[in-house]
Amino acid sequence: MKTTNQIFSTLMVMCLLFSTSTFFAQDDTQKRPEFITVTKMYWSKDYDATPDEWRATEKEYMNKVTSKNEHIVSAGYYTHLFTENSNEILYVQSYPSWESIEKAASRNAELIKEAWPNEDTRNTFLVKMNSAYAYFHSDEIYATMQGAIPMENQMEKDMVLYVRINKGSFPEDGTFEEFESFRKKLREEVLSKNEFIKAYYPSLHAWGADKRDFVEAVYLESLADLHKMFDKNQELMKESFTEEEAKAFGKYFEGHGDYLYTAIKL
Repeated sequence: MKTTNQIFSTLMVMCLLFSTSTFFAQDDTQKRPEFITVTKMYWSKDYDATPDEWRATEKEYMNKVTSKNEHIVSAGYYTHLFTENSNEILYVQSYPSWESIEKAASRNAELIKEAWPNEDTRNTFLVKMNSAYAYFHSDEIYATMQGAIPMENQMEKDMVLYVRINKGSFPEDGTFEEFESFRKKLREEVLSKNEFIKAYYPSLHAWGADKRDFVEAVYLESLADLHKMFDKNQELMKESFTEEEAKAFGKYFEGHGDYLYTAIKL
């Protein structure tokens, strides 16, 4: 029989979605973002700017456009650490509602013209910014879930983002109430007590390739904290969950994938 420790190591329900690296000013009544878009892009093989020049360009756009868009709650870039393709880069934005996704695009167009009124100057900047990326990209939309552990303050430096994409199972003897009760216990008794977890954001598939996706994102100070986080989670899981509870929780999952990114501080 597997121990609780081994079961947790196998399923380790540690989900995404990314609340992102830059949060914009919101009204005091602002609820958590409802949706997140994840655009997976790839570096252009012809891009010859330095990393600092890339950051400066994206920061200028973020300050002049994205941060002024009232339909966007947060935005950020994530670059490859340990993923399938070393050229990939993720751009993530969160929104207060489904309608805001479409409104944000229109508002960006207005803000771009306000930021660079001269058409030639505007086109030059946009060509420079977009030259960093290959033509192909893919998009996913996720719905945020309750139970996040928000980052206390804005990022002050680059961080490590650990992403776990779980494949959900739909057992006949399972219920949403049971699943949520396990998630609540995991958050309160394990994740929130792990000092190596600086932020945690769970989300579910809303629009994209695989409706089974249950994603969790964890922010860490460094790669050195990754194994420390795993060890601490296993310790806390063993203290909080019986083997029967861990098995019951495990029936809601059919495997997972692990990904590591650098969360970029612009």
